[in-house]
Amino acid sequence: MDKALDKDSKEEPGLQEEEQLSDPSCPAPVNERRLLWKIDVFVLSFVCLQYWINYVDRVGFANAYVSGLKEDLGLRGDQFNLINTCFTVGYVLGMIPNNLMLLVVQPRIWLSFCTLAWGILTLSMYKVTNFRQCCAIRFFQAIFESCTFSGTHLILGSWYRENELSIRSAIFTSSGLVGSIFSGFMQVGIHDSLNGRRGLAGWRWLFIVDFLITIPIAIYGFIFFPTTPDHMNRRSEVPRWLFSSQELEFAKRRLPQRDERAKLDWSVFLRVVGRWHWWLLSLLWILGGENISLASNSTLALWLQSQGYSLANKNQYPMGIYAVGIVATCGAAVYMDKYRHSQHWHVALFIGVVMCVVAIMMRVAPINPAVLFTAQYLGGVSYAAQAIFFSWANVVCQNDLQERAIVLASMNMFSGAVNAWWSLIFYSAAMAPRYERGCYALIGTAIGSCVVAVLIRWLQRRDQNRSSDKRLNYASADSWQ
Repeated sequence: MDKALDKDSKEEPGLQEEEQLSDPSCPAPVNERRLLWKIDVFVLSFVCLQYWINYVDRVGFANAYVSGLKEDLGLRGDQFNLINTCFTVGYVLGMIPNNLMLLVVQPRIWLSFCTLAWGILTLSMYKVTNFRQCCAIRFFQAIFESCTFSGTHLILGSWYRENELSIRSAIFTSSGLVGSIFSGFMQVGIHDSLNGRRGLAGWRWLFIVDFLITIPIAIYGFIFFPTTPDHMNRRSEVPRWLFSSQELEFAKRRLPQRDERAKLDWSVFLRVVGRWHWWLLSLLWILGGENISLASNSTLALWLQSQGYSLANKNQYPMGIYAVGIVATCGAAVYMDKYRHSQHWHVALFIGVVMCVVAIMMRVAPINPAVLFTAQYLGGVSYAAQAIFFSWANVVCQNDLQERAIVLASMNMFSGAVNAWWSLIFYSAAMAPRYERGCYALIGTAIGSCVVAVLIRWLQRRDQNRSSDKRLNYASADSWQ
């Protein structure tokens, strides 16, 4: 079977070919290498910028909390977690509607509009005076921000082939982690230079600066972010000066063929619930998302606050987690790209083992700084699951656009829904510095994610064997090694 696959791959036009590639239906030849370069420049650049500022805002609230917001607003107990829960609820409610909107509204318009909307809401955060205002603004911010992650994976799956997805997904998810690091440096810089300026505390200036960065990104999206190949028949929506109609046609034909009879109507829900894809991929990301929950709930920043660390340390030390996340994400993508027999489930097993070690370390020595910092930084490995699991879902659901949109949104939606109450039970701010419940929960989700990943791979391989007479859409169908 390896020889057959090698033969197929040689017959396919690839990036290694220097000659121009053409399709019989296209009047002019299309150079695939140049087309891929244009996709990276105009598609990948905007989604990375959008996700970057999305994380600058998301982590910025935690940075503001430990930089004076808590004291100025008189927040107490679990109110920090409750504000995060309001954000999560809005994020969950907006997930599927946003992905379905991307099927009927040009992504250039919708994603840019959402970026503009949450930028304005971010600006309004500098005027908050109480807990309720924080809850309301963060809720509506999340509704618009929920277009970013699963929506981008839907778009990436509409432009890139299977062997191109892992690297691009890794670059995209890493941009969010870079935003987390940037937010910490920015908060420290703003506090040192702007705290007290015009009578505003440093944490209030953080939201103003966030807004000033967000608006140019939204404008960039309106101008430069192209449509997807699936919108190419709507001639008025195609930015001709970015991509020619021949390039859009070729971009669509270079992807695995899907069932064009599948429509966006009520039948899509029957298709989705009737397959294992939606059930198990959603469960996989619920568990994977809760592995990340250790970092996403700012447990290290809260631990540092409980131990009396300085403002600069509270903002800067957690950056190490995101740095490890970037390395792990890119490392996993390179592994998937370079090794023929690499599999998504290999990465899932590796992450599960590491997170079990992290939980044990934190449970055994929760107050020891050396052990705690090592465990927290190792926990950044869990971020690699973002790129790998969602690129896996793109591959599994490649031949049904509507199903893919719902599955990708559902994965993030259900994970967010669980995290809305998970953080209150296992990672409450009042539980710092020990997080005993969180350690046991982390062991459970780490083991569970390994089991589900193995089950998905078994079902994926079973489906491949049943479709052996057709061209396979899945990666590395030849073996389990």
